[in-house]
Amino acid sequence: MYGILDISTSGMIAQRTRLDVAAANIANKEAILDSSGNVNPYRARRVMFAPGNPGALSAGGRDYGVHVAQIDVNQGPPRYVYDPSSPYAIKSGQWEGYVPHPDINTILEVMNGRDAERAYEANAMVAEATKSMMAQALRLIA
Repeated sequence: MYGILDISTSGMIAQRTRLDVAAANIANKEAILDSSGNVNPYRARRVMFAPGNPGALSAGGRDYGVHVAQIDVNQGPPRYVYDPSSPYAIKSGQWEGYVPHPDINTILEVMNGRDAERAYEANAMVAEATKSMMAQALRLIA
């Protein structure tokens, strides 16, 4: 009976991670420098889920929960913005005068964040309903 709480809790944890990643992507949508000060645009992250929850206390939670399998980093090309006056503009070659920027779509990230928020709320409602049903069952037994 406690497995259902493990399942909904694992869903909330996974969706919280997804929301954190969407927020990080939005926060870094204009970050073109890495921590060393070199031109290296931020790369969007994506959360990958997998079935099961290895950290669950119950067998049901381990079998039917969800967990974050990995957080992938987008390896695609950056978005180039023409700005030859920028000190970060490429000096020669095909992209001369262009500044590389993160290829992050703010609308997509906001949608991912809202979807994660709604899924989190749904899991929280399941956990609350489960607690209520367990309390009712204990009242019937006593």
